[in-house]
Amino acid sequence: MNVFEFAMQMEKDGEAFYREIARGTKNPGLKKIFETLADEEVVHFNTFKKLAEKSEAKVVESNILAKANNIFAEMKEGGAVDLSDETPQVEAYRKAMAAEEEAYTFYEKKAAECSEEAEKEALLVFAKEERRHYHLLENVLEFVSRPETWIEDGEFINIEEY
Repeated sequence: MNVFEFAMQMEKDGEAFYREIARGTKNPGLKKIFETLADEEVVHFNTFKKLAEKSEAKVVESNILAKANNIFAEMKEGGAVDLSDETPQVEAYRKAMAAEEEAYTFYEKKAAECSEEAEKEALLVFAKEERRHYHLLENVLEFVSRPETWIEDGEFINIEEY
């Protein structure tokens, strides 16, 4: 199995996991965030598939943090946020963070081993994307821990720094 086939499987697993989390999430804003993460994994899968087939593949950075920022802003505008139903999901959020960390570490390692410049650049873009996902999940965990103060303090505004 080459690096792209392995990456495709990681992205496919990530999509399934995020869809599962989205189904278990009662909060519409968080559900939208996890559906967006799942959709991102599909884009990654398709790009890796093209790279594996040596087809023309354009690797582009996403705007997931801006999307998440907008979702958090909508949640703030909506007023009080009750996340009491989300407590059982926290372990899944942590597991997702660990998977994202594993992914960006894997892509960085494979990029360092890569001799072909185009493949190396693609892997580094994906590493950066997975780091963004990690930081987004970090913010989701923080939000679930203290929803009112996190939103009121406007901490979500800073997630685009990644």
